[in-house]
Amino acid sequence: MSSPRTRLPDAAQAHEAEAPPSRDETSGVSFPPPLLYVAGFLVGVGLELAFPVGRPPLAVTLAGVVIGAVGWLLLDGAATRFFVRARTHMAPFKPSTALVTDGPYRFTRNPMYVGMAFLYVALAFAIGLLWPFAVLPFVLLAVDRLVIAREEPYLERTFGEDYRAYRARVRRWL
Repeated sequence: MSSPRTRLPDAAQAHEAEAPPSRDETSGVSFPPPLLYVAGFLVGVGLELAFPVGRPPLAVTLAGVVIGAVGWLLLDGAATRFFVRARTHMAPFKPSTALVTDGPYRFTRNPMYVGMAFLYVALAFAIGLLWPFAVLPFVLLAVDRLVIAREEPYLERTFGEDYRAYRARVRRWL
């Protein structure tokens, strides 16, 4: 199991031509990413109210709730624990002090965002709504373009070769 990579200069970073990033530098994301999931879900609720399509069958609802909740706990819950252990910020508008590559980060570079998608699915099934599923791809596209596209260059500037090697071996989503 590898340990989180801190942002403190090491021998490899000392040899890089670029100056190390400022401790105050962030990814440039200025809002909490869960808001994208909440906004998308509310759009789905609005569509459901305007154009009701009925509820999914009970067996599908129960399976969806269980799969969604378990996925959220395994991905988002575990990712949170690893961030706390590494003593780095989860919010992309705060500086990162460690590169976390353990736990669910071994399988996806964005387990929190994938976990939020699982929670979104679980809630849609639990409430019995179908329209939020039509909105979810747009939510994921927004997360990809408005959040992850800003986080990745920041992480590369901050952690250099460690992040490039991590990005080469682990997929962005799943």
